[in-house]
Amino acid sequence: MTWRVGTSGWQYKDWRGVLYPDGVPQRLWLEAYAAEFSTVESNNAFYRLPKPETFAAWRERTPDGFVMAVKASRFLTHLKRLAEPEEPVRRLMAAASALREKLGPVLLQLPPTLRADPDLLDRCLACFPTGVRVAVEPRHESWWEEKVRGVLEARGAALCWADRLERPVTPLWRTAEWGYLRLHQAADGWEYGGRALPSWAARVREAGWREAYVYFNNDPGGAAVRDARRFARLA
Repeated sequence: MTWRVGTSGWQYKDWRGVLYPDGVPQRLWLEAYAAEFSTVESNNAFYRLPKPETFAAWRERTPDGFVMAVKASRFLTHLKRLAEPEEPVRRLMAAASALREKLGPVLLQLPPTLRADPDLLDRCLACFPTGVRVAVEPRHESWWEEKVRGVLEARGAALCWADRLERPVTPLWRTAEWGYLRLHQAADGWEYGGRALPSWAARVREAGWREAYVYFNNDPGGAAVRDARRFARLA
């Protein structure tokens, strides 16, 4: 199994002194990040889709073998709520494809108020070009049904495993040959305790994926950096 461990985003000022040495300007933070981690989950496109030139610049600024996952636009997931996905997906991929070989999975994080609609999800997944990996993070319990699981498996999409307060908040379905895990917040503060990360590493191993993408979203105070370092050592 290939493990790719990183964080959700890299542009956090309170990471200075944790990941970014004093004196390193913010314009060089991506280079400093990529010197330690092999992947990052970019959430820029969720708020405002960067231009293709920006994605191309990120590709040029990172080393060979680096992979960038891209969180899909909230226009598609939260405003359109997956309805009429053709144009938003086409626009997203027209920009993100500038990453070329460094494009990792696309993450669809669904709003917590969006109830299950397997047909709508299937229509959205069908819009992505062949070869583009898509991870889906539903956040309403109605999605935990076999028809949803069947759609993910048929499309080769990964159910995004998610952790909050050191407990799984999703079923641990294996719907693709690769997997995607997001860790949002520890039970006591932001940094994960001594038992949670080994437990997650064991779950990932048991899944038997060819590739595992693991991202820490508990960014305050550099907790994500410290946890990603620890998890990478476990992997």
